[in-house]
Amino acid sequence: MASTEGRAAMEDHNVSPFNALPPVVVALAVVIGGLELLFQAASAGFLGGQGGVGWRIAAMQDYAVLDQVADWMWENRSFPPEHMLRFLTYPLIHGGFVHAAFVVVFILAIGKMVAEVFSPLAFVVIFWLSAMAGALAYVAFLNSPYPLVGGYPGVYGLIGAFTFLMWVDLTHRGGNRARAFGLIGMLLAIQLIFGVLQGDFGNVVADLTGFAAGFLLSFVVSPGGWHRVLGKLRQR
Repeated sequence: MASTEGRAAMEDHNVSPFNALPPVVVALAVVIGGLELLFQAASAGFLGGQGGVGWRIAAMQDYAVLDQVADWMWENRSFPPEHMLRFLTYPLIHGGFVHAAFVVVFILAIGKMVAEVFSPLAFVVIFWLSAMAGALAYVAFLNSPYPLVGGYPGVYGLIGAFTFLMWVDLTHRGGNRARAFGLIGMLLAIQLIFGVLQGDFGNVVADLTGFAAGFLLSFVVSPGGWHRVLGKLRQR
C-alpha cells in the first residue's frame, strides 16, 4: 500500500505544470517566448550571422504599429494589407527579454483563469481584439514617435475579462462590485507613475483601451453572454 502511494506521489511530482494550463494559453505563451528567444539568439550571434543583430529592429519596422504609417494610410485613404497586418502582429514582438517575460507571466497567470471559463476561441478573440483596440487608440489619440510593440494591450484585455468574471461573481453574491476593479486600478496607478517619469503615456492609452475592450467583449463572448449577466443582475 505504501509503495502504491509512493508511486502515486512520484507521478504527481513528475506531472508537468503546463498540464494544468489550458492549451490555448500555453500556445500563446510559447509563441511569444519562442520569438523572444529567437531574437536573443540572433543578438548573441548564434543565428543570422552579423545580420542577426538587427532582426529585432527589422521586425519592428515591418510588424510594429507606427503612428507615421497610420497617418499615411489615413491621409491617402489607402490601407495596404501589409500595414493593416501590423495591428495583429505587434503583440508578438517585444522590446527586450524582460518586456516579453512579463507578458508571458501575465498570460500564464491571468490567461489561465480566463481560459478556464471562456472558450479557447473567446480567449483568442479577447486577446487580439483588445490588442487591436489598444493600437487604434494609440494612433488615434497620440502622436508618438515610438513604435507600439508587445502584448500588454492584449494582456490588459485578459485582465478586463478577469475583472468581468469577478464583477459577475460579486454581483451574484451581492458584494461590492467596485472591488472587481482593484487590480486594474493598481496597475493603472503604476502605469501613470512610469508615464510621468518617462514622459510618454502611449502605453497607458493602449493598455487602458485594451482593458476596456476586454471587459466589454466579455459581455458578448462569455459563456451565456449578455443574457447570463442580465440573469445575474435580475436575481438581486
